[in-house]
Formats: sequence, C-alpha cells, structure tokens
Amino acid sequence: MANLVVIGAQWGDEGKGKIVDLLSEQADIVVRFGGGNNAGHTLVVEGKKVVLHLIPSGILRPGVCVVLGDGMVVDPEALLSELDDLRQASVDLEARELMLSSKAHLVLPYHRRLDELREGTDGALGTTRRGVGPAYEDKAARRGLRAGDLLRPQRLEQRLAAALADANQRVASLGGRPFELKPLWQHLSRQAEQLAPMVADTSLFLEVASQRGRRLLFEGAQGALLDLDHGTYPFVTSSTTLAGGVCAGAGLAHHRLDHVTGVAKAYVTRVGDGPFPTELSGLEGESLRRKGGEYGATTGRPRRCGWLDLVALRYATRVGGLQGLALTKLDVLSGMKPLSVCTAYEIRGERVDHFPTDPDDLALASPVLMEVESFEGDLTGTGTFEELPSGARRYVELVERESGLPVHWVSVGPGREQTLIRRPITR
Repeated sequence: MANLVVIGAQWGDEGKGKIVDLLSEQADIVVRFGGGNNAGHTLVVEGKKVVLHLIPSGILRPGVCVVLGDGMVVDPEALLSELDDLRQASVDLEARELMLSSKAHLVLPYHRRLDELREGTDGALGTTRRGVGPAYEDKAARRGLRAGDLLRPQRLEQRLAAALADANQRVASLGGRPFELKPLWQHLSRQAEQLAPMVADTSLFLEVASQRGRRLLFEGAQGALLDLDHGTYPFVTSSTTLAGGVCAGAGLAHHRLDHVTGVAKAYVTRVGDGPFPTELSGLEGESLRRKGGEYGATTGRPRRCGWLDLVALRYATRVGGLQGLALTKLDVLSGMKPLSVCTAYEIRGERVDHFPTDPDDLALASPVLMEVESFEGDLTGTGTFEELPSGARRYVELVERESGLPVHWVSVGPGREQTLIRRPITR
C-alpha cells in the first residue's frame, strides 16, 4: 500500500505511536494532521523509552521526513523542547528532515493560561491544560497566529498585538494576570529564529511527493471517540481525529489515501471526565491500570480502565472509515479472570446495540457483558500469532467478527519487535 492513515479507535492512548513507528520503516514521509501537544505517543526502541507530543513518531527512523501539518496547533516552546529531548536521546536530527506547515496555528502562553484558568472552574472538562482548545478557538475566530507569521516579523508583531488585546480581556475575566506585549513579542521572536528554517508549504510538498510515488504515512492524535464532531461531546478534543481530517489537516486530496487502520487496545482506557460505560472501579480497575502501566504520557494522570467496548468500536469503525485494526496490549489481559467484553448497552431498561450520540443516554448506559475464554502465560516473547495461547487467538478473532474488520497487527509488548503480523493489508 502506498499511503496509509493510522488513527485511534477509542478515547486515545491506544498505542498509535508504536504502530506508526513500526510502519514508518516502509514510509518516506510521516505526517501529523491535527491536534497539538495534548497528544502523547510513547515508543520503546532497543529498550529506550521516547515520548513524543508534537513530532510524528517517524522521527526515530533515519531518512524519514516528518511533517507537522496544516491542521495542527503548535506550541513553539514545546516543539523546541521536544527537539532538545530528542537530541539528548541521541537522535541525530541532522540526518532527518522536519517540516512545519506555514498554515499550522501557534499555541502561545496566553492560550495555556486561559486553559489553566478554565480548568480551575466548575465547568472543567479535564483537558491537558496545554492551551490547545483556546488556540483552536482563536483559529475559528480568525484571530490566530500561524507558523507562516514567524517569517514576517512586522506582521507577526501586528497580529500578536491584536490577538493579545483580545486574549487579555478573557484572561482578566477569569481572574488572571494580563500579559505584556513587549516581553511576549521578544520571546516569540527568538523562537521564530529557531523555527523559521523548518516552516514550509507542506501541502504542496506532500502533493508533489505523492505524485512522485513517495510513500506517505499519516499519524492521528487522540481517538475517534474524542473527535470534536463525532466524539462524546463536550468531553472531546478540539480538532478532527478521524481519517476524514487528513484531507483538511494535511492539505491533500482524498484520492491520495489508500488504507485507514484504526488502533484499539484489547481493553479500553480514558483520561479525564466524560461517560465511560465499561469502566471498572475498585480492585479490578486498579489491577488493569497497574498491569497496563496506564498513566498519561502527557500529564501523568492515571487512566480510567475498562473492558473492551465493542459497541464503541463498531461506531469508531463507521465514523472513522476504518478498513483494518491494530490490536494493542493483548499481553495485559493475560491472567485476567473473569475476562469480559461489552457487546451492547442497557439504557432505561432497553437493550441498545448502537452507540448513542445523546450524552444523557450514554451517561446512563450500562454495559451488557459477555464473559470470554481467559488465557495465561507471558505473551511478550511470542514470535508469531499462531504461537499465542488459544484463548488469546480467539479473543482477536472475536474482535474481528464483532467489528467486521481484519486485525492486521497484534501488539504483545511495548517494543518494536513485540508486534505480531496477523493479516497483511490488501485492497
């Protein structure tokens, strides 16, 4: 396949970074098309852990070009810090090409302050407090600053002054201290000098690359159930997380995309507030969290954990345009007794087989659970799918039947080599 899309099929944290890193071995260019540093992709390569927030996971492959696309919101300070972290991890950035779309919007200090102030109120949504939501608000209100402004100092100063005047009013209304223009402008100007060489028309670059047969890999952030339009609103992110967002967020036509893979854990996790029908409380939830190391890569917050929700997965398949799956963390379920999956919901005494879009209905949903065959043993050293315990294989086959999708990869550990090929991708 030429051009692949990888998106999350749950509430994020599914292991997309690992799958993108794996697939990037066969890619020429890896592209992030939405979101900001509210994402956290954890990779383990040769025993070393690397956490990325803005930069696509392909950065660990020498010779692969990585692109921060048009639809992203990029915090200059966070991007520069992430680049420093990669250097300290002995990643040779000189051997890699990194491009930042001139149309990507900037997350600035007042966006972070607004996010923090709002999360301190009764209307908190459980955001990462990284300023991503306020930056997308400014984008929609047409007062945002874009990476291309970094190349035009006079325009940058003018647009910053206008945007700051509005932002300061909002900060003051929430009890915060307003920002001063001059120090903010000076700080941003220094960042602009460092970032300017990577700013480019990435949409044109990707179109030319596609025409020349270069292989493109698109990396989603968060997951389908956090999509601004189709997720569990209002407990969602501020951008499009579905494959449909690739075209707008990368500036590339839909006919350039060949295959969409969704990444799902063998169970489900969620960070922050919002409905979660299969959530496990007490010792069961804590056991799953501990075994899976379920703590946010961006915030360190403990993730809420629950059984695999097949209702939600079928919904993500439909709205996300999924054509196949990568199933991660199957090894975590080894030894879990009883082992269950959710096949339907009960809402107000009625069985419901579809994912409700009304938040009140979803909040009232109780999972209809089906106990499945458990399995034992350490899966992390398994070399092929056929070597898995019978219960583990049947679990994967159940996911395929219920989702209607082939499972292409099964992850049984954090390392690159701990990924089993189940079925090759075919058109």
